[in-house]
Amino acid sequence: MDIKPIRSERDYEATLLEIEKLFDAPAGSTEADRLDVLTTLVEAYESQHYPMPQADPIEMLKYYMESRGLTRADIEPFIGSRARVAEILNRRRPLTLEMIRRLYAGLGIPAEVLVQPYAIRESKADYKVDAEP
Repeated sequence: MDIKPIRSERDYEATLLEIEKLFDAPAGSTEADRLDVLTTLVEAYESQHYPMPQADPIEMLKYYMESRGLTRADIEPFIGSRARVAEILNRRRPLTLEMIRRLYAGLGIPAEVLVQPYAIRESKADYKVDAEP
């Protein structure tokens, strides 16, 4: 099978080209086995050289709202009062564990994203009011 580790960007690009050629390999074939091994090597290389930053919980919440056409009023059942929603979206108050559970159960926002740490604005000088989505 003559497979080597991916040690450089050049190796990475060459491996991606080979994966593309093997993409339609029939299941159980030698080509499919090679595809599986090469894909694993690429995933390892990418995780080391192109790590994905953790998503910001508030930005993720805003994204979910925008992509689903939700308003602040729509997320009140998950977070609390209108004022509490504003505090959360404006980063004046952190999400609580109970809010995270409700957002996960009700909207399907991954809990592992919502539990990530994020900055809270401590004073009014640090905080800017966001427009209604």
